[in-house]
Amino acid sequence: MSYNDILTTVDGPVLTITINRQEAGNKFRHQTCLELFDALQKFRIDPSLRAAILTGAGTKFFCIGGEHDELTSLDQSQVLPIIDVYQAIDTIAKPIIAAVNGFAVGGGNVLHTVCDLSVAADNAVFRQVGPMVGSFDAGYGSWYLEDTIGRKRAKEMWYLNKKYSAEQAREMGLVNEVVPGDQLLDRAGEIARTITERSPLAIGGMKAAFSARHNGVSGQARMAHDQQLTLYLQTQEAHEVSAAFGERRTPKTESFWS
Repeated sequence: MSYNDILTTVDGPVLTITINRQEAGNKFRHQTCLELFDALQKFRIDPSLRAAILTGAGTKFFCIGGEHDELTSLDQSQVLPIIDVYQAIDTIAKPIIAAVNGFAVGGGNVLHTVCDLSVAADNAVFRQVGPMVGSFDAGYGSWYLEDTIGRKRAKEMWYLNKKYSAEQAREMGLVNEVVPGDQLLDRAGEIARTITERSPLAIGGMKAAFSARHNGVSGQARMAHDQQLTLYLQTQEAHEVSAAFGERRTPKTESFWS
């Protein structure tokens, strides 16, 4: 799939995905969501990639939410397929770091919140505006925000729609670090590379554990498939059972632990 709305670059084991719609505040439209989802799925299955950075083009906007294209809305759901993107970020057993380079508003605030870690440029601004424009995100945008900053603060963001500076966001736990804008991608890269030096199975297991209570059977299935099954297929037990089936004999159970 060729991309129009995003850019992807690879530096060793680290993938960087950039929403490339500066003229539109890096809003996501239908095409953007499809491209983000595709890039994330490729990241998930590529064994050479161990961590990802998600950012916006330019220095003013990370992402200021969703944009509805009237042409695509005529023959498709008017609700953008952004939930697929959130779910992918949340269930891929690899860390995804948001490098918030400017305004993170509405769906953009949700987008960085569902990432594993967030590093913000000192000029970043965070805000939820849904009730001001007749919209809301009663899912990832509320549950995960509450997990991140607490129930009262999350309600404050959604009910009062105030702007929060990068430093205020750090103080309330919405982001992990604040750095000068010209150091943002370097710092995000440092964090990503540090994580790639850790055990990928341990990191994936912890990511699954952190999100387990929200992901139910889909989260368990993803963890079992991507991690446990991968490990199991390398064991003597798996090899012996498979061989026995092919040879139409009873498995030699004593070999399971040899």
